[in-house]
Formats: sequence, C-alpha cells, structure tokens
Amino acid sequence: MNVQTEPKRSKEELIEKLTQPDLITGSEILLRSLLLEGVDCVFGYPGGAVLYIYDAMHGFDDFNHLLTRHEQGAIHAADGYARSTGKVGVCIATSGPGATNLVTGIATAYMDSVPLVVITGNVATNFIGTDAFQEADITGITMPITKHSYLVRDVNDLPRIIHEAFHIANTGRKGPVLIDIPKDVSAHKTIFKPVTEVSIRGYNPTVQPNKLQVDKLLKAIEEAERPVIIAGGGVVYADASAELIEFVNATQVPVATTLLGLSGFPSAHELWLGMPGMHGTYTANTALQNADLIISIGSRFDDRVTMNLNGFAPKVKTIAHIDVDPAEIGKNVKTDIPCVGDVKAVLAYANTKARSAKSAAWIAELQVMKEKFPLKYDQTENELKPQFVVEMISETTKGEAIITTDVGQHQMWAAQFYRFKNPRSIVTSGGLGTMGFGFPSAIGAQMGNPDKLVVSINGDGGVQMCAQELAICAINNIPVKVVIINNQVLGMVRQWQEIIYDNRFSHIDLAGSPDFVKLAEAYGVKGLRAKTKEEARRVWQEALDTPGPVVVEFVVPKGENVFPMVKAGDTISDMIMGDSE
Repeated sequence: MNVQTEPKRSKEELIEKLTQPDLITGSEILLRSLLLEGVDCVFGYPGGAVLYIYDAMHGFDDFNHLLTRHEQGAIHAADGYARSTGKVGVCIATSGPGATNLVTGIATAYMDSVPLVVITGNVATNFIGTDAFQEADITGITMPITKHSYLVRDVNDLPRIIHEAFHIANTGRKGPVLIDIPKDVSAHKTIFKPVTEVSIRGYNPTVQPNKLQVDKLLKAIEEAERPVIIAGGGVVYADASAELIEFVNATQVPVATTLLGLSGFPSAHELWLGMPGMHGTYTANTALQNADLIISIGSRFDDRVTMNLNGFAPKVKTIAHIDVDPAEIGKNVKTDIPCVGDVKAVLAYANTKARSAKSAAWIAELQVMKEKFPLKYDQTENELKPQFVVEMISETTKGEAIITTDVGQHQMWAAQFYRFKNPRSIVTSGGLGTMGFGFPSAIGAQMGNPDKLVVSINGDGGVQMCAQELAICAINNIPVKVVIINNQVLGMVRQWQEIIYDNRFSHIDLAGSPDFVKLAEAYGVKGLRAKTKEEARRVWQEALDTPGPVVVEFVVPKGENVFPMVKAGDTISDMIMGDSE
C-alpha cells in the first residue's frame, strides 16, 4: 500500500508554527516547548494524571514519543540518549507509582551528572495533600537526587519553567531536573508565549577558570617528575576530549581514565594507563601510588578509585583538581591547586601555555610496567571466557561502537577489555551501580545515534530486570545488539562471597533463568547462543550482519573472576592479580 505523507517541514517552518501566540492548553504548551528546546525523542508511559498530555500528542506528527514497557525503562532510555548524544534526555510518567518508578533512574542520572528533564503528572491542584488516588509528593521524594524540581501551579508559568529546566539540567554540573504538572494545569488554557531568555537568581555556575590557579597548575607540571592525570566523566560531559589529548601531548603526563571517563581519552594513546581503582590495571594503580603530582580532571576521587584513602597516593606532593562543581574539590582528598570551571574552558586556557613535565624517565618506567603486567586471563580452547567475548566485540567493531553495560562483572570486563576510541562511546551506571540500566539505556543511545552500532553488554541477572523492553525493539525495529554474558549466577556478588566471605555462597544462583533465545523469539527478536569460541565468532558475525535487534547469549563459566581486584578497606597497592599473580 502506497501511503502519501505530508512533506516534512523545514526547521524554520516548524519554529514559526510552534511559536504562534495561540490559545492552547498546558499540555500543548509542554509539547511545543519541548520541540523548541530541540527535543527529538521523548520516552514515556501514560497514566491518568498525564492523559491530557498524551491526548495532545494524538495527531501531533512533529512530536516523537517512544512508549516503553516500564517507567524505569523510559528514564534509563532517556539517560542513555543523553550520555551518548550530549543532549538533554526527556521522559514522561504519570503520578503516584508512575512517578516513583522513575526514582532509581533519577538517582542514577544524578550520581553520574547526566542532564535529564523528567516530567511527571500529578493529581489536580485542589487534591494535592489529600492522599488522592495515585498521589505522591514526587518533588519531595526526589529532592536529594535532582538539581532542581518544579511543581507547576499556574499554566502561565509553564513556558518559563520548561526553559529554565533545560538550562539548569545542561549547565554547570549537569543533572536531572523534575517538572511535576498537576492534571488541571495540563488542561488549563492560556495564550502561548515562548520563553527564550533565562535568569535564575542564585544560579550562576562558574565556567571560566581563575587563570592564576591554572598557571599554578602548569608550573607544578613543569616541575613534576612523576605526574598522573585521573580523567573522569567530566571530560566527556564537557566535550573536552580533544583539549585533553592536546594537553597530554603538550605536558607529557600519563592518563588513567575512570569508568565514566573511559571514552574521554583514546585507549590506543601511548600515555594511557588504563582504569584505576578496585578493578583497575596494575600500571594505573601503581602510577597513582608513586606519583608526585596527581591532576584530577572531571573526576571526583570516588571511593572505588581511591579505595582506602589513608593509603592513597602516599608519595604525592601536590594534588590538583579541575572541576565545574566547587563542592567536589577537597571533598574526599585534600586539594592543593583547585581549578573551578568547565573542563573544556580550563584545558583550552591551559593549552595556550602548557609545557612538558620532567617525565621522560617516568613514562619509560610505566611503559615497561604495562608490558610486564598487562590485563590477561587464563584462556582455554574448551571454554568460552567472558573476557574473550569482550575482546571479540572490540576487535570486530574496531572500537567504533557505542557500548552500554549493565552492572556487575561484565561491566568491569567491558571496561578492561574494550578499546574505546571515541567520546561518549561508553554508557554505564557508575556512581549508583544500577542493575537493569544497560539494555534500556542502549535503546536511548540508538534513538539518539541512529546511524551508529549500539551494543548492550549485560549479565544474566541485570537483563532480567528490563527484558520487557525487547518489545519496543521489535515493534520499532531498533537495531540494538543485546549481549548477555550468562554465567548462571550473580557474578560480582559470587566473587565477593568467594574472596571476602570465605566461599559462603548465599542466594546467588540464577539457574532458573529463562532460555534467553526463546525469550527473544517470544518478543519477535532474533536470538542466538554460543558456548565455544568458534560458535561465539560465528553467531556474533551473524548478529552484526542482521538488520534490526538481535539477542546473543554467551554461556561462560560460573567461577570466572574479575582481576585485578582490590578488596574494600585495602589500598590500591593491595591488588589481587588472579591468574597473573
């Protein structure tokens, strides 16, 4: 059947249409305002309190909404969209349970500084505070995990609030902003007046650095003999990867990238040391423990990086910290040179004056260390190892894919063995460690990057927290390649119980999990399985050659552990090296 469709409007024509001073409802104001903010996809799930909003979507062809199968799927998809594109992710849910189902996703984004605008419905204003059906104080519930929140009581405030929300979410230290819209406000009408200016008293993030502080840092670098950079997610979020590469080349300071910072500095660079911390490389951890200067760039000295602070970097003379959030500087580690400002702006200025450290001997020493203590694992021909799977994915995609992960052992193997080339190519829950995040975040990443390959690496535990979202991949032909590393247990919990709790294994058996191939097929998605290296290579190539979504299950041993590992309470010098020890 040949369906004639109306020609797509130009951007200018669409803006002209959207900005007309029409008498419209709050729901229509919301949709118009989102489009004027440049939103091209909203993830959501309807319910009673947002029915006026969803009614306004009916026949509104310029507005793109993706119906997920759970509110948590919606917010994780919005999160993956935001991390992979640098734009603000948007999701919508109804009041009460719809709103509270978003809480984990809001906390996930807040911990990792991801810009989201979260829109919830609420009961009508005259019912607020009466314990009405499906009422929840979502602004109160989420106060500790949002940058800001709004309860809209007047439809005339809606254009301003939406514009402010996007500004707050995507400036300074980025993060989620919540807009709670009572049902009657979404129905009230007013003349639409778009808002383009923003002025928020008390909110004025520092972007440009104090140049004297940056000069002090550059002097410290010139005098340093054993400097190390810890590059975190702030490098990626500031779109400062090019500036960091230029800075490193000029200063000759080696770089360790945190979990969230992994794609901010290319893995192939000769001065890359790997990831530091609990499951960091021997070289990255040893470098930090012997450094005389540590420069944190967009990293917050997280406890999984520093481990026991009493034994962290015992030989360091100077610690510098570049961060857009002044509250992070000195919070966990005493800072000698604070540089508050946007990472991109700080490095851009620093690159005008940067000179090399006295680091030639140090770099040579670290290169020898990298060769002597590489990441490795015990390879056998009759077993399919999870590390091999990640290496295979890295080699076949040439590091060009967007990789999303869930949380657990597979997440650490992805961080260790995938070689990232491009910024925003890893999407993972770092600070909160949210199981169920990996697959829906890949849907958002794919929607934001339709021309890129998106691979979601999951464990058999976390994928079951969100497997229902396979439906929307099938219906909308979203071509995510869903990898399941199936070891039939809660792997990271099992590893801790083995190493820390003397092999007292408690409630980790996932043997009753579904047949993942049949589960995929039940949703109308191709499912594949591999148990050997030969099968792994064959089915993975088949997945890559298949247009549309594919689920690939790799069956791996239960007892495989992530090494190196530093136990909680130990210093990063106390690495358990596993097979290479």
